[in-house]
Order: sequence, then structure tokens, then C-alpha cells
Amino acid sequence: MTKAILFVCLGNICRSPSAEGVVRQMAQAQGLDLRLDSAGTGDWHAGEPPYAPMQRAAAARGFDLSQQRARMVTPDDFDRFDLILAMDPDNLRHLQQMRPAQGGAQLRLFTDYAPHKGTDVVPDPYYTRDFDGTLDLIETCAKGLLAQL
Repeated sequence: MTKAILFVCLGNICRSPSAEGVVRQMAQAQGLDLRLDSAGTGDWHAGEPPYAPMQRAAAARGFDLSQQRARMVTPDDFDRFDLILAMDPDNLRHLQQMRPAQGGAQLRLFTDYAPHKGTDVVPDPYYTRDFDGTLDLIETCAKGLLAQL
């Protein structure tokens, strides 16, 4: 069974921390024991909390992201996690390029868990400003992921 999951986006301040927070709360409600984390393929936000408007949108739905801090994906992550979920194909390609030869983690798109939505991208609300739309898709993907676990 998948027990350790890493969520990955570009800067680790909107999509991936939201996915981590949503899945964490849903998993706890279901009594699932998972180790969850999030990271970015870029390092320019390392150490920062999630983007304030993203935190506010998540909090309005009951998801607390305030304790999270951005970090960059490391080579060790490919061994520490069973599953690494990218928020879009660009980040998935970047992860595939970063992956060490012995990296054991399975790499997938988060949207693979919501194929009925017809998209392979969790839109980045840092640019789109659609925090609620992004959270809608994240919640749908989270439900699909947890149903498969």
C-alpha cells in the first residue's frame, strides 16, 4: 500500500501545499495513516509559507495550510516516497529528469485520479487567480486518490 506521497508543483506555495493539506485532512477523516509532504521543482520560495490568498481560500473550506513551508524536491525524495504526484505535465517532466537512476518512487499526475475532469493540469492560481477553481479540482483529485488507496 502507498504510505508516503509527495505532491509537487513549481514553487510549492499554491497547488502542492494545498493538495498536501486537503489529502491530509481527508485521509485523517478516513483513518488512513499516510506520510504526506509537498515540494517544488524550483527553489525561489524555499522556507516561505503557502501564498496568502491560497491559504485564505483553503481556510474558507476548512483546510489549514499555515504550518507548511516551501521546499525544493531533492534526490532523496525519490526514495523516501512511494508516490510523487505532479500538478501538471511540465513538473512531471522535470521530475522525470531529476529522478536518480535508483529512484523507486512512482511518478504520476495528480489529475490521473480525476480522469473524468478531462484535464492533466491543476491550474496555478498564482497566475490564474482562481483559487476556488483550483481547490475544487484538488478536492476531486484527492477523493480519487484516497479511493484508490
